[in-house]
Amino acid sequence: MRTWRDVARYHLVVPWAPLLIPWAILAGSFLVNLVIFALAPDGQHTVVTSHGPVSVPNATSGYTGGVASIYIVFLIIGLNLVGRSLPFALSLGVSRRSYYAGSAALGVALAVADGLVLAVLQLIERATDGWGVRMDFFRVPYFLAGPWYLTWLTSSVALALLFIYGMWFGIVYRRWSLFGVTAFVIAQLAVVLAGVLLVAGANAWAGVGHFFTGLTAAGLTGLLAGLALLLLAGGHATIRRATV
Repeated sequence: MRTWRDVARYHLVVPWAPLLIPWAILAGSFLVNLVIFALAPDGQHTVVTSHGPVSVPNATSGYTGGVASIYIVFLIIGLNLVGRSLPFALSLGVSRRSYYAGSAALGVALAVADGLVLAVLQLIERATDGWGVRMDFFRVPYFLAGPWYLTWLTSSVALALLFIYGMWFGIVYRRWSLFGVTAFVIAQLAVVLAGVLLVAGANAWAGVGHFFTGLTAAGLTGLLAGLALLLLAGGHATIRRATV
């Protein structure tokens, strides 16, 4: 455990990279969307009353999708973390297993902390009626639309999953360079294609549709957690064979 902590501290020698960059990019996206919603006129819709058609302001909120930027940045940070620092860490005598476990532990810790901040910002967004302009930046239909604790859990799991996925890409790149990354992507696409062909051959699209439409946000979070564990195992198996 102490070695894991030392690896995490090693990654935080330049703390602004993993700690501040995600929030700087998210803040930029938030400000752009806030300005757009503040300057854009309220939407109108027509309601038929006893006195005839009446145009009234649209009370529905606008989902921007801008919060996705922090998830994308987590993927990039996970990739850069391993690709940049793995050779030097191994030269200091850190084992591959300890390096991978410490890096993953840091990613999970960052995901939990940032997920909590996202949940708090979502509470503020709801209390202020979408920051005063009916903008849903931190709320996403179905995925991040439940109570704050479920938003915290879902955000944390999704951030950790993308961080671990990025780490796996970084390991592949460090070991096999661009050719390896290309082969890695092609292999994943082949797995997806095989799954599509399998479902199509069994004529099971209706069952797949029922499964996903019946899946709650909590169920989706559990599914993402299971996928994160699979990615974690895949990255661990790959780093054991990495040479630098």
